Amino acid sequence: MSTILEKIAAIESEMARTQKNKATALHLGILKARLAKLRRELITPKGGGGATGEGFDVAKTGDARIGFVGFPSVGKSTLLSNLAGVYSEVAAYEFTTLTTVPGCIKYKGAKIQASLLDLPGIIEGAKDGKGRGRQVIAVARTCSLVFIVLDVLKPLQHKKLLEHELEGFGLRLNKQPPNIHFRKKDKGGINLNITCPQSELDIEAVKTILSEYKIHNADITLRYDATSDDLIDVIEGNRIYVPCIYLLNKIDQISIEELDVIYKIPHCVPISAHHKWNFDDLLEKMWEYLKLIRIYTKPKGQLPDYNAPVVLHADRTSVEDFCNKLHRSIVKEFKYALVWGSSVKHQPQKVGIEHILADEDVVQIVKKV
Repeated sequence: MSTILEKIAAIESEMARTQKNKATALHLGILKARLAKLRRELITPKGGGGATGEGFDVAKTGDARIGFVGFPSVGKSTLLSNLAGVYSEVAAYEFTTLTTVPGCIKYKGAKIQASLLDLPGIIEGAKDGKGRGRQVIAVARTCSLVFIVLDVLKPLQHKKLLEHELEGFGLRLNKQPPNIHFRKKDKGGINLNITCPQSELDIEAVKTILSEYKIHNADITLRYDATSDDLIDVIEGNRIYVPCIYLLNKIDQISIEELDVIYKIPHCVPISAHHKWNFDDLLEKMWEYLKLIRIYTKPKGQLPDYNAPVVLHADRTSVEDFCNKLHRSIVKEFKYALVWGSSVKHQPQKVGIEHILADEDVVQIVKKV
């Protein structure tokens, strides 16, 4: 482990000393590729396995896993307790425990089954194996939403450090996957297709980065002005793209004027965990970023059940997805569905299994006789 850490430190030091310009672009690209490979070694145990975690998919399970990340004493435990009604012991020191606290946030009539992760305060250098940072960020990689809890009196410094840690472990916060097509092949060399002007990557830069991965035959298409970091992310293929909300805690300690400024920061929600201030805004933002919708069931001859909606992800809202969430066997017996709500013109309307549902639709499944 120490050898990898020494190599990482040496590369980061060299990158910090290197001026960024066209003459050094190729060299920096090589260093970034080497750094990415070393970091992958850090988070992947010998013999493989799931230390890095797969992205926790809300759409497949209907559950949300929210990770609370932050430095010690910023109010993570208080917030966790007040939001989900669970208690987590405060850790005002380096990692000694990794607590997974099962909780349930009830909101908009839906029970969002959330495995709320109380991640003990991250220290600078967690991605390099200090304390139990590896385990903490491995858990963060399984989240469908990350709450970064910051002390409102010193938010920017902590925000940059935490982002650096999470980025180092392959998390990409509030970003979309690069619009780059990459396909390895057996022969034919490197074929680069560029659909728009590039400020950083050309055929020489692409070949240099690919050679670090011992890739000499591949098709690459750049559909926007991409960077070497974007290309490396695509080659690595293990990046987790996760929404993130920055919770600026302890707003009871600042002025109204300062609060007005904070409200303009993207992806931020100012709160007071202790006084439970602004929890409504926080929950609404949480719902928005999780992209969840509620579908109500209606058994034949009965009223809709508005107390226990079926929760789906906004990317998978077909009648088939709804059926699979209820039980896998329903699809085999499915004949048609009756739908009331904004996804249909008539109330009710007979629809097939591919029909796309909308938030708060009511659905009655009719099975084959």
